[in-house]
Amino acid sequence: MSRQGAIARAQRYFDSGAFKADLARRVAIPSESQDSARAPELRRYIEAEMTPALEALGFACRILAHPKARGPFLFAERIEDPAHPTVLGYGHGDVIRGFEGRWKPGIAPWELVESEGRYWGRGTADNKGQHTINLAALGAVLEERGALGFNSKWLIEMGEETGSAGLRELCAENREAFRADVLIASDGPRLSEQRPTIYLGCRGAYPIDLWIDAREGGQHSGNWGGLLSNPAVQLVHALAAVVGPTGQIRVAEFVPDHIPAAVEHALADCEVSSGPGEPAIDPAWGEPGLTLAEKVFAWCSFEILAMSAGNPDNPVNAIPPRAWARAQIRFVTGVDPAEFLPALRRHLDRHGFSMVKIAQARDEIFHATRLDPEHPWALWTAASMTATCGRRPAVLPSTGGSLPNDVFSDLLGLPTVWVPHSYRGCSQHAPDEHLPTALAREALALMAGIYWDLGEPGTPGRAIGSGTTAAVPGLRRAPSGLRAARFRSPHGAKRNAGSRERFTSSMLPRIRFADPGYGPRPFTPAAPPRRRWRSPAGSCRRGRRRRSRRLSGPAWRSGGSRRRWPSARGRRTSCGTPAS
Repeated sequence: MSRQGAIARAQRYFDSGAFKADLARRVAIPSESQDSARAPELRRYIEAEMTPALEALGFACRILAHPKARGPFLFAERIEDPAHPTVLGYGHGDVIRGFEGRWKPGIAPWELVESEGRYWGRGTADNKGQHTINLAALGAVLEERGALGFNSKWLIEMGEETGSAGLRELCAENREAFRADVLIASDGPRLSEQRPTIYLGCRGAYPIDLWIDAREGGQHSGNWGGLLSNPAVQLVHALAAVVGPTGQIRVAEFVPDHIPAAVEHALADCEVSSGPGEPAIDPAWGEPGLTLAEKVFAWCSFEILAMSAGNPDNPVNAIPPRAWARAQIRFVTGVDPAEFLPALRRHLDRHGFSMVKIAQARDEIFHATRLDPEHPWALWTAASMTATCGRRPAVLPSTGGSLPNDVFSDLLGLPTVWVPHSYRGCSQHAPDEHLPTALAREALALMAGIYWDLGEPGTPGRAIGSGTTAAVPGLRRAPSGLRAARFRSPHGAKRNAGSRERFTSSMLPRIRFADPGYGPRPFTPAAPPRRRWRSPAGSCRRGRRRRSRRLSGPAWRSGGSRRRWPSARGRRTSCGTPAS
């Protein structure tokens, strides 16, 4: 009975073909949550696949529902000892549309095919393959040890691809059932296919519709061209007032004041690059002065997802009466989504686009979350993964994509640690979705190691000895309103300085850190923030050249008035605004 024995069992499960067989059955269920006709398939996935799989592991299962949700929820729990730490797992069984007929030759969305070192099929990466890996790793630990050594709860939802409608309300109504010490789950991509990754939160996603209704019906472009306003022309100029030609956001309320130092430190060794089959990165795109990792994991982006005017399939000689665009803000913590629409309205009006109407595109949005990279559960999980694979995982403060993570972090008050088992080039929302076989096998080993270590002495929950996350220092929000005296580390992280025991590296599992860069760093006084020199005229230190380079940013963002604009690094520059 050993940690290595559990890992070997998980890998034998893969090598025997059992993983492929389990995943093939699950991929064959067309659980598209966007199609109301697939509602029976959503329930079949819960009843025919997830419930038997969890009951075989000794879980007590019950199906939950909420009027707002498009599909059912499965809640499962295995309580071995109330004194043990409790870990909440999560997965979603719904998938994006299959796009039948648009996959590569010989590949179809609802049939698992293995070729080119990949498993092809809808849901292989998002998310059926990922929660299949985690459940199998749980089973490997259970077979090796005879018990988990910790308490486990699981939540499987069937509406994540449509915004997780009803999930928040369900968790609020069943808060006691979902009580746990930590969420450890898997979704989304790794930093790269070869590098194991942890992420501790996610960017939020806020969809916005922008449109202009100019008049009833189209008018002949020859008879009326030059006399009637063209809503398509007006809309593209309005969008150009919101985002610059290189993707820099021009609305101050859409971006944070700064990037926290702890986040900068965590991203310092995270290299973002394009792998085989992935699109080439445009290095000049986005906020100037940021690294590629900071742009996608620590900053905001404004994307135009779709546009329409006239008849794109069969253009005619007519000025269109209407133009429409769907945009999306991917945002990080420190930005208030409640300010997006009011700020956008003010910005458009200030630039002469009062004719543009705006609205939130749907009721449900994903909120931004981020756990401190130096939180005990983050350090512990990184140490466990390092012990398994022999190399340091990437630790991302948040993923570039979006998940209903705020339900767990803010509503349930849990520290959240995500261990993704996919990669960015997996085509998860497009035809040809796939999961690399080598990645899946490694992920089984990593999760078996994590689940084994959870049953050993030294997890953060056991170290504190309270059985609740409220006593674990470093939480952004403690459950039940608990607060303690705190001091601030040089990296901006909050630490508990009250009577509770402080978490130290000795409380981690008995695992040697393979990389000396891991583990808590000694406290040193934080240096005061640097401020740029400002002349009486309000110009920047580098004068005309600096103002010219930033013209597309502060000048647009300030809307014609001089203001102090926060730079990405947390320092504030002060630039005069040229006349518009």
